[in-house]
Amino acid sequence: MASFISSSVLLTLFLTISLLHLSSGRKLAESDQQLQFKYHKGPLLTGKISVNLIWYGKFNPSQRAIIADFITSLSSPKPITTASQSQPTVATWWKATEKYYNLINSNKSPKLALSLGSQVIDENYSMGKSLTDDQIVKLASKGPQKQAINVVLTAADVAVDGLCSSRCGTHGSSMGARVNGKRYRFAYIWVGNSETQCPGQCAWPFHQPIYGPQSAPLVAPNNDVGIDGMVINVASLLAGTATNPFGNGYFQGPKEAPLEAASACTGLYGKGAYPGYAGNLLVEPTTGASYNANGVNKRKFLLPALFDPKTSTCSTLV
Repeated sequence: MASFISSSVLLTLFLTISLLHLSSGRKLAESDQQLQFKYHKGPLLTGKISVNLIWYGKFNPSQRAIIADFITSLSSPKPITTASQSQPTVATWWKATEKYYNLINSNKSPKLALSLGSQVIDENYSMGKSLTDDQIVKLASKGPQKQAINVVLTAADVAVDGLCSSRCGTHGSSMGARVNGKRYRFAYIWVGNSETQCPGQCAWPFHQPIYGPQSAPLVAPNNDVGIDGMVINVASLLAGTATNPFGNGYFQGPKEAPLEAASACTGLYGKGAYPGYAGNLLVEPTTGASYNANGVNKRKFLLPALFDPKTSTCSTLV
């Protein structure tokens, strides 16, 4: 049986929450006990975990390469430097999740190490172009299920229950098929390409927002509004999956609608961020693209702020 943790990064959620509770570097109100990050005694992901990508619908090779390079960048050990200073990296961003592990003295467990695993391509829409949550789980089950996070990525012409109306993606867990007599619970993520359906909600700040303060959209670092938006959502959900994989790890608020490591900081990408403004970001001089993290193959990405459980603040790379 699958369990679902909806981690929407809709702009409407960002505007509501950020106005009430969040700002970059601002502590959550101490009187808001229901919004304090809490560890609920469940397991976090540990050891060597493969991130397997299930591509559903039409994606071109360059689009698949962008997402694959992001996953590879999570564990890339090579620092990126210029003549004057070191540059923020995807690996540095991901390292911030270790603070959650350190708080529960999980040093006895193998350190979490993510790597790009297998890729499954379903270009023929084997389940149609309108998917339910149950079908998302079936697609996720097509990837390896032991020590795995299976990421289902749906194309721009695929409708999924809740996409645009209440969420841009989700993560959860399910029991896999028997392997050598044992069944393993695996984590999965789903993210949709919102480029033609709701880019103002799920690909902001690379598209004009539908609601709230209006500002000019930023130039996407990989020149693909839909895919660069997917990177943001995949990143957010990976952080939530690592620190709350089975619904009883780290989160704020009600279990049915938790705020997690990244979703607690939705819409914040750089220092000085506020509703409708992503923050002070790095800009590629030749393309004008905005980003805050460097990756493998000279990639640049925009990644969300992560909630720091030690300081109770949203921490950005830049």
